[in-house]
Amino acid sequence: MSRDAIIEIEGLGKRYRLGESVDMTRNFRETLMSLPGYFKRKAAEKLARARAAEGGAGAGGAAAENGESPAYLWALRDINLNIAEGDVVGIIGRNGAGKSTMLKILSRITQPTTGRAKIHGRLSALLEVGTGFHPELTGRENIFLNGAILGMRKAEIERKFDEIVAFAETEKFLDTPVKRYSSGMRVRLAFAVAAHLEPEVLVVDEVIAVGDFEFQNKSVRRMQQLAQEGRTVLFVSHNLAILRHFCRTGVLLEKGRIVHTGPIDDTIDHYLARSHVAQHHDIDLRKPLDNRSAGSPPFFTAFRVFGNGRPSTISTMGGSLDFELDYDYPRPVDGLRVNIIVRDINEQVVVQFSPSQQCPEKLVGSPTRGTIRCRVPWLNLIAGTYRVEINAGDNEKDIDRIPEVCEITLAEHDVFGTGKALSRIHGMVYLPCEWQTSWEKSAAPSAR
Repeated sequence: MSRDAIIEIEGLGKRYRLGESVDMTRNFRETLMSLPGYFKRKAAEKLARARAAEGGAGAGGAAAENGESPAYLWALRDINLNIAEGDVVGIIGRNGAGKSTMLKILSRITQPTTGRAKIHGRLSALLEVGTGFHPELTGRENIFLNGAILGMRKAEIERKFDEIVAFAETEKFLDTPVKRYSSGMRVRLAFAVAAHLEPEVLVVDEVIAVGDFEFQNKSVRRMQQLAQEGRTVLFVSHNLAILRHFCRTGVLLEKGRIVHTGPIDDTIDHYLARSHVAQHHDIDLRKPLDNRSAGSPPFFTAFRVFGNGRPSTISTMGGSLDFELDYDYPRPVDGLRVNIIVRDINEQVVVQFSPSQQCPEKLVGSPTRGTIRCRVPWLNLIAGTYRVEINAGDNEKDIDRIPEVCEITLAEHDVFGTGKALSRIHGMVYLPCEWQTSWEKSAAPSAR
């Protein structure tokens, strides 16, 4: 293990039994009477695993070989990871990948099934809205209660009390029971307490998404401040723009296992590439298509998309897209024109790429078979899903048209480096621009 590692994780795994529940209505006598059945069921499960291990065939053999049983689910498996002191780590993955389970184990909320996780220092965790809050107590009382749960001494809470309240913006409601707070007020207060603990390690799940836009920005700035002070931050979020802006390192989880670690940009690119089915980037257009129109025989034979240089229909705001169109036509086309049209979900044209308009000389004398490539090095479109149309024609008419050859998805990215994500309310496109400000000094008040 590295001497600089503040978190050391070795062989960590967490297994849950599917369908297992605890009947809280049972009394002691009923629980005692159920024990023989419990031990009988456990013995049967042990015997079944032993037989599967000996047989090694079929589904049972495969499950035994993987150390799994149909009655169990591994939320985490074979996690080995060192996190350096002062690092800011974004944990990425689809829903159910094991992100929250990993944070709960690190926070000592959940015990691991295998392996261990060592933390050298005090850890503060904010995993769920209002965790540790008592609804009948006031905001003031819950600050002291939650601070004590997180390991703060009373004197430490008193010293930081005003700062916590100012951050949470709950001054007017300090003596109001928390049960009357909105979800946004609860999350502001909970984050304020956790963020002012000044721990060596801060663990934050996707809770700041509950707050409003201004609060999210303030929370990110607070975490940046903690990181600049040398504290370690583990951050789970689906907001890729915030992760790119805030984190230095990324950990990608998939089905409970780590599939990639490295710089945050590389990790996000891996996540986007793995989140998409590969065959969708390469479309065979020689097969009959219901939405195809104009002319026979068809002109286009294949269509491919590359997002950020990888075979994928997923890219990022500010990233790149490459289109490749294969064609095969029985005769030369005079005045050939080819268009790639991008539409939004409302079928409105957002942008059109056309060599016929931008570089018509490249189509002059084109052979009857070939490949046309279009590279878009910088996508100035807002994050979202778009539909792509391709068409080709001559001087008089269309000879091939596919209104929806594929969909492309652009993920969020902090294109301006401010930590603020752009959305549809800012328009469909964004354009880099230069700003200047000049402030005139107000005239001194005249003496009377």
